[in-house]
Amino acid sequence: MAPPPTTSLTFTVRRQKPELVAPAKATPHECKLLSDIDDQEGLRFQIPVIQFYGNIGTGGRGRDPVKVIREALAKTLVFYYPFAGRLREGPARKLMVDCTGEGVMFIEADADVTLDQFGDALQPPFPCLEELLYDVPGSGGVLNCPLLLIQVTRLMCGGFIFALRLNHTMSDAAGLVQFMAALGEMARGAPAPSVQPLWRRELLNAREPPRVTCTHHEYDQVLDTEGTIIPLDDMAHNSFFFGPTQVSALRRFVPPHLQGQGKCSTFELLTACLWRCRTIALQPDPEEKVRILCIVNARAKFDPSLPNGYYGNAFAFPVAISTAEKLCNNPLGYALELVMKAKADVTEEYMRSVADLMVIRGRPHFTVVRTFLVSDVTRAGFGDVDFGWGKAAYGGPAKGGVGAIPGVASFYIPFTNSKGENGIVVPICLPAPAMEIFVKELERMLKDDQNVTHNRKTSSFITSAL
Repeated sequence: MAPPPTTSLTFTVRRQKPELVAPAKATPHECKLLSDIDDQEGLRFQIPVIQFYGNIGTGGRGRDPVKVIREALAKTLVFYYPFAGRLREGPARKLMVDCTGEGVMFIEADADVTLDQFGDALQPPFPCLEELLYDVPGSGGVLNCPLLLIQVTRLMCGGFIFALRLNHTMSDAAGLVQFMAALGEMARGAPAPSVQPLWRRELLNAREPPRVTCTHHEYDQVLDTEGTIIPLDDMAHNSFFFGPTQVSALRRFVPPHLQGQGKCSTFELLTACLWRCRTIALQPDPEEKVRILCIVNARAKFDPSLPNGYYGNAFAFPVAISTAEKLCNNPLGYALELVMKAKADVTEEYMRSVADLMVIRGRPHFTVVRTFLVSDVTRAGFGDVDFGWGKAAYGGPAKGGVGAIPGVASFYIPFTNSKGENGIVVPICLPAPAMEIFVKELERMLKDDQNVTHNRKTSSFITSAL
């Protein structure tokens, strides 16, 4: 279930002085508005991504990855020049990019470690992450700061680590991978990206006049009266692998009317399971309402679909809500149906309604009180990004729990374990005592006795509010 962690590995990283890499040619100096989906409060943070590469690939041998990527970055920024600008905030908290051409932050580094020393199970949490993606003082703000920070760290074996930090208001996972794929193409000698970037943020702006036409409980203003926001101290990070064996074990709990091809996705099943286990682990009051937010890519929900090349945020946070008691005491099918319904809520009208809500209500943050958020990046394509050294040995989110409120978010990341099994690895961030309960509860669900999670009493695992 959980591959052996690599966090015991220690090594030294030597960094050069951070520099700004500007576009290789002059680019337009203009102001470009973000969409009303982009600039909501819940996306105003930096998100880390990391890629590991071995010394393979016909285009990579004998070349310096730092030099190759730095030069390719300058060329790529000619096409993606808004990334070289800085965010400003206008009236009504409207965000816009001042396309100044200042550039993105770039760090050259070397580490006295080989790729093999990280082990076969490359997965979050990664050892010395703060050294592999250095937080340059003063660079991590939302406004008036670099929109991208990239660190390329050479390894002793000839491989390297590419780490990136993105201001999330600029792009979602699909948009970021589009940029990274373009960077890889330029690093391999292409004169231009194969997919031309499109700004077109007005496509996801609020209507005139704005009107909220759907229910959006994800933006409910919930007071933390019980003090249940996860504390930041004593946080435990772990990752859990779900391959064919684990997914099959969980499918035993799917009710008959949801069995069968195409009725219940692996994402929905895992989300229901993790939401339930996490709630049990955090031990809220039985009557408290708990929430699961599922990030749903809405690109194909529009008619016509958003144009190829659009690299802005194009997703929603549909929510399912339950009391802790009902979630933990009912069979897994209860949580599963709630998750499936929440996902199905996302339509083009839903997205229009979200954009309108942002304008009407001042771009609120999604609800974080007693909330768990999951994002599926298994099809995003991080691992396919090729700078000339082949595909990544690992590519994707650098850790779980990122966001304005640490501990709320987890990612579903494609992963191949040491047995060669393809599956999904999920980083989880919880207070250490809760993590112990979470692991035990998940192990119970994966055991042979499928009644073990059906017949438990509330008092046996929901004892007090944190």
